Amino acid sequence: MSGPATASRHLGLDLGGTNIKWVIARRAGEAWEVVERGTVGTDAAAGPAAVVRRLARIGTEAVAGSAVSSVGIGLPGLYDPAAGTTRFLPNLPGEWNGVPVAAPVGQALAAPTHVVNDARAFGLAELRLGAARGVRSMIGLVIGTGVGGVFAIDGQVYQGRDGTGGELGHQTVDPDGPSCNCGNHGCLEAFTRADRIAAACGTDTADQAVERARSGDPVAVAGIAEVGRYLGIGIASMVTVLTPERVVLGGGVAAAIDLLMGPIHAEMRRRVRTTSLDGVEVVPAELGTWAGAIGAAVHGAERAAAAVGSAP
Repeated sequence: MSGPATASRHLGLDLGGTNIKWVIARRAGEAWEVVERGTVGTDAAAGPAAVVRRLARIGTEAVAGSAVSSVGIGLPGLYDPAAGTTRFLPNLPGEWNGVPVAAPVGQALAAPTHVVNDARAFGLAELRLGAARGVRSMIGLVIGTGVGGVFAIDGQVYQGRDGTGGELGHQTVDPDGPSCNCGNHGCLEAFTRADRIAAACGTDTADQAVERARSGDPVAVAGIAEVGRYLGIGIASMVTVLTPERVVLGGGVAAAIDLLMGPIHAEMRRRVRTTSLDGVEVVPAELGTWAGAIGAAVHGAERAAAAVGSAP
């Protein structure tokens, strides 16, 4: 009879434009537990090199002399997974093309270090510890300033050949639609990101839009319904292609999921024709603003384990 699984500790860092969140997650076999967490200001205006040094310092202080087996870093944009460098981080000032992140942080912490997109980190966290735990297939959307996406097949988040697999917010839902920050027109993000939610509801912010919709304001109610309609169109397309067991909605939109669920389901029923919707659940994310850091820790651990397993 085998004994209990040996526990290991893993650091996750989630780089945001305003704050850097960190967690230390404990893994024993397939069981995960967050044991420590914290938030520190990013000081993004200091520039990319200073931000990377800050990541290393925050990680070193978080570990506090107790070694971790791996480090994962969630990045808000595009990156080179093999080199561990950034390609494009639109919400951070400065020139982020080709900035080394994994190597300097890994050297400071003396641990294997890997980077991941923050939306994929969100999905991995919800898959292992949150709203999608126990399922083999899922799709996820994180709706905030932009719309991040993720999907998992056979229990694994799909990264694609270059780490960009899962950009579900940039599927085209209307070829003649409004411009998107990615340069395309009519992306799902162009209809459902926070500023478009506010505009549709006649408010200054998405939070105000949700408040007014809850109070029965007719403009806000209609605006939220329109956002839900486009979410339903996008989700229906993803369900048709991937036939997932669960759809997880996170970011600021999770607070309004009860208002969005009606139009989302209406569009899914209207548009999904090749598979049954009986086995598809649409649920809010469970891990809140910590999902990115938690998922980064999981990603770092799983990549480190895979590297060991593939070594000759």
